[in-house]
Amino acid sequence: MNKYTAHISRTLNLSEKSVDATLNLLDEGCTIPFIARYRKERTGNLDEVQITRISEMNERLKELDKRKATILKTIKELEKLTPELEKRIVACWDSTELEDIYLPYKPKRRTRAQIAREQGLEPLASLIMLQREHDPKSTAKRFVKGDLKTEAEVLQGAQDIIAEIVSEDQQTRNTVRGFYRREAIITSRVIKKKQEEDGAQKFSDYFDFSEPLKRCNSHRLLAMRRGEHAGFLRVSISIDDEACTERIKHQYIHGNGPCQSLIAEAIDDSFKRLIDPSIENEFATISKEKADEEAIKVFTENLRQLLLSAPLGQKRVLALDPGFANGCKIACLDAQGNLLHHEIIYPHPPKRLYAQATVALQRMIKQYKIEAIAIGNGTASRESKEFVEETIGSLPLQGKAGEETKTEVRIFTVSEDGASIYSASPTAREEFPDEDVTTRGAVSIGRRLMDPLAELVKIDPKSIGVGQYQHDVDQSLLKHSLDLTVESCVNQVGVNVNTASKHLLTYVSGLGPALAQSIVDYRRENGPFTSRSELKKVKRLGDTAFQQCAGFLRIPGADNPLDNSSVHPESYGVVEQMAKDQGCSVQELIGNNERIKKIKIEKYNITHKEEDIAGTGLKEQDAPFPGPSPHNLNGRQSTRRSEDGEDIGLYTLRDILKELEKPGLDPRGEVEVFEFDHNVHTIDDLVEGMELPGIITNITNFGAFVDIGVHQDGLIHISQLADKFVSDPTQVVRLHQHVRVRVTQIDNRRNRIGLSMKHIKQ
Repeated sequence: MNKYTAHISRTLNLSEKSVDATLNLLDEGCTIPFIARYRKERTGNLDEVQITRISEMNERLKELDKRKATILKTIKELEKLTPELEKRIVACWDSTELEDIYLPYKPKRRTRAQIAREQGLEPLASLIMLQREHDPKSTAKRFVKGDLKTEAEVLQGAQDIIAEIVSEDQQTRNTVRGFYRREAIITSRVIKKKQEEDGAQKFSDYFDFSEPLKRCNSHRLLAMRRGEHAGFLRVSISIDDEACTERIKHQYIHGNGPCQSLIAEAIDDSFKRLIDPSIENEFATISKEKADEEAIKVFTENLRQLLLSAPLGQKRVLALDPGFANGCKIACLDAQGNLLHHEIIYPHPPKRLYAQATVALQRMIKQYKIEAIAIGNGTASRESKEFVEETIGSLPLQGKAGEETKTEVRIFTVSEDGASIYSASPTAREEFPDEDVTTRGAVSIGRRLMDPLAELVKIDPKSIGVGQYQHDVDQSLLKHSLDLTVESCVNQVGVNVNTASKHLLTYVSGLGPALAQSIVDYRRENGPFTSRSELKKVKRLGDTAFQQCAGFLRIPGADNPLDNSSVHPESYGVVEQMAKDQGCSVQELIGNNERIKKIKIEKYNITHKEEDIAGTGLKEQDAPFPGPSPHNLNGRQSTRRSEDGEDIGLYTLRDILKELEKPGLDPRGEVEVFEFDHNVHTIDDLVEGMELPGIITNITNFGAFVDIGVHQDGLIHISQLADKFVSDPTQVVRLHQHVRVRVTQIDNRRNRIGLSMKHIKQ
């Protein structure tokens, strides 16, 4: 069993068997999506979130072990490592507790206490702490020598030693932590001389602000810390100093007398100079980490929803990047997203070549057989959409019998966030070396409509426009979380190995940049893949990588129809047996719900002990699988073994049947057309109380932002999201959701719009 299994199991409230199996799979090099999808029997059906938590805790514990080794080595070199101390350190699972244990031995700069020890005052400090001396001043006379000229200097040195001893005591530090945990107040004040500088007003809500730290929401804390970093605010965390020091004194002082008075003074000094600054920094760090985690959680959930936005699919698209003075950049794409044509039209002022723009747009729609139009949501978006609607409305197309009919080209508004970042990136230059940034941006808008996931993976997630203080949080933690989210989304949807870019392939389980490039190179040299097994011919793609990636790669039109499904090659034998038992081919079984319903999955699962199939509703029974004898584990039959020797049990069998019913089903749904209110174009058109259609553009932990078509998103505060109490906005709304809202506030000076969804039927 893994050394961390028991601790992780207790902490996450998961079975040791599941945790240990997951850790072993991770050690074998398996990815989280692969474990969650194809190793359910071994993990007990843990999902991606649970497996991710196990993985992250495992990494933290490994780092803690490294820290323990460093600490043990340091204390051993000091010749102060006792068996009891070593046992405490080895048994410690908490990083804060570990550092408290280490603190008295930790190398530090030359402190006042260290100087006092060098002057030989440690015995005096020990005598004072025993609190038995009736006249410590008289005792101090024996230590007056060298640089120590008076009893007062001697006693001060002894107090410095006592102050350090108190500050390094674990119980004392935990006492102060308790006060901070229960009573800490976070306070923000404006730096007066900075108040009138540019940018200061952004933080005006925090010029004179305070609240209990435990109630401070992540967005408020991050806003204060951003203001502090920018030099406009001074932020502090404080407790009731007097009450806290009194509690500490009760721990050390017994009775009254001169020694007790000296200790009390030392404790006051220790708290003010050593303990309080240290614990304040600790809680500043803890609160920032907590705020980071909450902000990252919101960001990753937004990113997940954005990446899983419904795709239009393989349609011929005209992408329009709107603009006024510089015109509207047009890019015509084929059904695979390849650039066919691009040009600029000027339907708006100041040039306003409306007639020419109309003719050009109609020509392109006809010439390239456009099926859908994607319009960026930036400047001139509303005006461009109205122009396109008018142009299409007057565009006749030939019907089946030669009669003229109006086109059925659908119009969509697409988020431009990050398009400019992409257009100037090495990725865009590699894809379109001969085109300028405006053409690349227009292409990106069109491709986002066709397949948001495939296009957005090319852009740094921080630039996509769905974050909350993403530039203020821990960047390494943010990158880790975002990478996991992108990987999860890509593998949830699946990837067409014959059309995917190397950027999309990079996120497929078991691949990465090098193997993704190798797949693209193989495809270029040998043509499209005809089977999953052909992947083994790719340079450096070995058995392990094939095992990890194969189930997530799709090959439409392959000889084996399972190659275009989420059924893993290791399970093909089971499906073939199912088809044989139904008297048909695998191709005839796929999508045939009548035949699939007749399949009794228990027949393909060899009995486990009852606890091994807990939750399935099945009891122990004899249901041998036709064919080779199953393996035997501890005298009991196991699940059916796959071609690769892996168990195939009820979890996997259910997944197989679900996939056979609707093979290759895209989990993202269908894209919807949206219309803004035609009477509202700017913030000046808004009136309090009016109800409008809108699109959710960003979700934070304090509410949701909505585009209502006035070039400025409005905010639905969390208290206005529903007629009931809402603790988490993501439970009520989702990114890109079409909603109806009511205008509750219009602040033209600060360009802010308040919205509500209360008492509105959605």
